Amino acid sequence: MEMNTRLQVEHPVTEMITGLDLVEWQLRVASGEPLPLAQEQLAIRGHALEARIYAEDPDKGFLPSTGKLLHLAPPTEGLHVRVDTGVEEGDEISPHYDPMIAKLIVWDQDRERALARMLQALAEYRVVGVANNIEFLSRLTACPAFATADLDTGLIEREKTYLFPERAEPPSEVWLVAALAELLRESNRARRLAEQDPDPRSPWHARDGWRLNATAHRTLCFRLGDIEKTVTVAYRGPAYTLTVDGRTVEARGERDPRGPMRVELDGTRMDATVVVAGEKRHVFLNGRAWPLANIDPLHHGADASGTEGGLLAPMPGKVIALVAQPGATVAKGAPLLILEAMKMEHTITAPGDGTVHAFRFEVGDQVGDGDELVEFEPAA
Repeated sequence: MEMNTRLQVEHPVTEMITGLDLVEWQLRVASGEPLPLAQEQLAIRGHALEARIYAEDPDKGFLPSTGKLLHLAPPTEGLHVRVDTGVEEGDEISPHYDPMIAKLIVWDQDRERALARMLQALAEYRVVGVANNIEFLSRLTACPAFATADLDTGLIEREKTYLFPERAEPPSEVWLVAALAELLRESNRARRLAEQDPDPRSPWHARDGWRLNATAHRTLCFRLGDIEKTVTVAYRGPAYTLTVDGRTVEARGERDPRGPMRVELDGTRMDATVVVAGEKRHVFLNGRAWPLANIDPLHHGADASGTEGGLLAPMPGKVIALVAQPGATVAKGAPLLILEAMKMEHTITAPGDGTVHAFRFEVGDQVGDGDELVEFEPAA
């Protein structure tokens, strides 16, 4: 017989519905004190749910994701919301440990209200730097089968259509908010520079689009996957006229340096967050996140033709075996090499019939997400 004396990962759920501190109880008992309450003295009130916020990619079979937490903003904690975590912004999610970022626990008087609390808390969660399961958890929480507690181990497979919908094109508001955030960021930076300028009348830091006898226009370009959009900007004093896909709106807003925004589009107000990470503009709006790329028309990237036919690492990890031989002709699905990450092995297979020309890494090497692993030539 085995006795497990540790607290389980889900112990906050028990604490939320009983109002007790099980960690305190454990320490008291370990120091020789009796249990504070007997079984018949315990009472349960309300309903609690716990979600594990993980650095993983549900669209890639829940493969773990590693990297630096460039931005981490959990929902506000209170009577109804609790966040247990051991990491903070700037920390690294490494391939050597479980990739859990936090446990999100919510409480309310019944299951229906607790589900609504969870949806709201997940909508407020902001994570940038690693792939994460927050949007998947939101869909799971909203899934009718989960909401009615029709649960078993086959739930994800059974509800796959609901939980993994086809990616839709972002609504126009996403592109408009990204453009407005860029304009406000420029304006805030110009204001800070102007405050440092010894000449208060200097016009050189102004970003108001002033033109003599004309209205200033410019364009901002963003990309998401294969979708590319251009937002046309016209400066209108403290506001902007933005146009995308034939839709024109009057836009204004305020932006915090960490990304939260108050946005007004044609009189409709909304809250959004735009986090800048390199060329990416992570737009959080209406409970969704879109990692747009800000395209600089003056920047010329390196020629990517060298990676044609290559196989890329789906996640960071360590090469533990080279299965195929350089020069070998293989069939589609044949194992080529094995990666190890998060205590799991992942086999990289041939995408089609072809020839393995060379491996880019040796056994024992660490690889990063997206690194080219194999020089592979598809069959003619």
